[in-house]
Amino acid sequence: MTDLPDETIDEVERLTKLTREAVDEGAAAAYREDRDALLDEHDYTARIREEDAGEVLVCHPAEWVEDGVIRPERVEDTDRGVEIRLSGPEDPDEWDEVEAANRTVAEEVRDEHGDVHGATADALADFMGNHYSKAIADATPEELAEFREEYFPRNTWPTDEQRSLLDTSVRLTVEKAGGRIPER
Repeated sequence: MTDLPDETIDEVERLTKLTREAVDEGAAAAYREDRDALLDEHDYTARIREEDAGEVLVCHPAEWVEDGVIRPERVEDTDRGVEIRLSGPEDPDEWDEVEAANRTVAEEVRDEHGDVHGATADALADFMGNHYSKAIADATPEELAEFREEYFPRNTWPTDEQRSLLDTSVRLTVEKAGGRIPER
C-alpha cells in the first residue's frame, strides 16, 4: 500500500499537468518545485517514464534511489509506488464509466449551448472514449489537437457552422467536464 494520501496523489498529478502546460519555464519550474516539495513531505520522489503508449508519472519512496537511480535491492514492496498515466490510453476496463460520464457531459453541453456545440461534444466524447478510454476532463493538449486536426475533420462530417465554432465547442465541453484548456 502506498504511503501517499489520495489528496497528495491528486495534487501531485495536478501540479505535474500544470508543469507540462505552462507557457514559460519560470512557471513550469515553480509547479515542479511545489510538486517536489509536496512529495518530499512524504519522503517520495517522482520521475516521468516514457512508454510506447504515452507518459507515466512514477512516484516512489526516496529511499529506493541512490545517485538518481532506483536500486532494486532497496525495493521491498512495489505497492508503495504510484503510477499516474499522463498521456495515452487509460484503463479500458473502465470504459463503461468513462463512456457514461462523457455522454453526460455531451448532453449537458447540448442542453446549455445548443445542437451545434452538442454535436461537437458528442464527437469529442466518441474520440476520447474510443481512442483513449479517457474522460474528456483528462484530455491532454496533444489529444485535443489530434481531435481538432485529425479526428474532427475526417470522422464527423461537420457543418460549416461546426467548423467555425470548433475551438469554442471544445472549450465548452472540456470546461463542462471539469477540465481546463491550456493557453496556446
